[in-house]
Amino acid sequence: MDKGQRLLHASSFGAAAVAYDEHRPDYARDAVRWALEPAPGPRVLDLGAGTGKLTGTLVALGAEVVAVEPDPAMLTELRRSLPAVRALPGSAEAIPLPDASVDAVLAGNAMHWFDMAVAGPEIARVLTPSGILAGLWNVMDDRVEWVAGLAQVSGSAAIGPRDTPTSWRAETADAHLPRTGAAARFASPRQAEFPHGQSRTADSLVATLATRAGMLVMPEQERQATLDRIRAYLSARPETARGAFTLPMLTGVLRVRRL
Repeated sequence: MDKGQRLLHASSFGAAAVAYDEHRPDYARDAVRWALEPAPGPRVLDLGAGTGKLTGTLVALGAEVVAVEPDPAMLTELRRSLPAVRALPGSAEAIPLPDASVDAVLAGNAMHWFDMAVAGPEIARVLTPSGILAGLWNVMDDRVEWVAGLAQVSGSAAIGPRDTPTSWRAETADAHLPRTGAAARFASPRQAEFPHGQSRTADSLVATLATRAGMLVMPEQERQATLDRIRAYLSARPETARGAFTLPMLTGVLRVRRL
C-alpha cells in the first residue's frame, strides 16, 4: 500500500466512529500486561487511540493513561465513553506531549498507519530512557474452520493478512521501523499472542467487519455485495446461524524498547 492509499484508509474511520465504538473488540488483558511488563513506570500513552478500546483496558489495569487521536469524531467517542481520561488531538507524527513524559507508548490496531520515519523519533522523544513501544492487533483465529471460511468469503478488504494468526507476525514484524531506511530508534522486537474472544451475533459480526478500513473506502455497491456475501455465509454455518456465539480471536503484540 503506497502512502496515499495508507492515508486514505487511515482517515476513513471517523465517518464510522459510532459503529466502530459499538462493534470493535477490546484487547486481551494478558496481552496488555505483557506489553507493559518491562516499562519503567506507570505512565502510558495510547497513541492513535480511536474510540478508546485499548484505553479502557489500560485504565482497568491501573495505568496512568493519556490518549492521543487525530480524528475528531473518534476523539469525541473516546471522550464520551471515558470522560475521566485525558484525551488530546494529535498524531503519531506530532505528539502533543513533553519530552520523556511517558514510560510506554501503546497503539491498538494503529501502528501500521504510522509514518515511522517521522513517528519513530516523535515516539522516542516522549518516552523515558528504556521506555517501551508496543503495537497490539486483534486477529481472528483462522485455525478454526469456520473462521478460515469466513476469511475466504470476506476477502482481504474485510479480513486481511494482518488480521489472522497465520500471518500477523510477518505483517507486523517491522512495524516499528521507518520505511525510508533511516536509523531505527528501537531495539529488536519481541512478539507474542494471547487468547481472546468477542461475543457476537451474525448481524453484529457483519457490522464489525463493515468498520474495517478496506470496507469503508470500498465503492458502495461493492461494499454492500461483500457484506451480503458475509451475511449469507454466517447464516449458513451452524456455529453462527442462531443467536450469540464467541468469535475466536487472539491479541498479538509487538514490543520494542527505546534505544
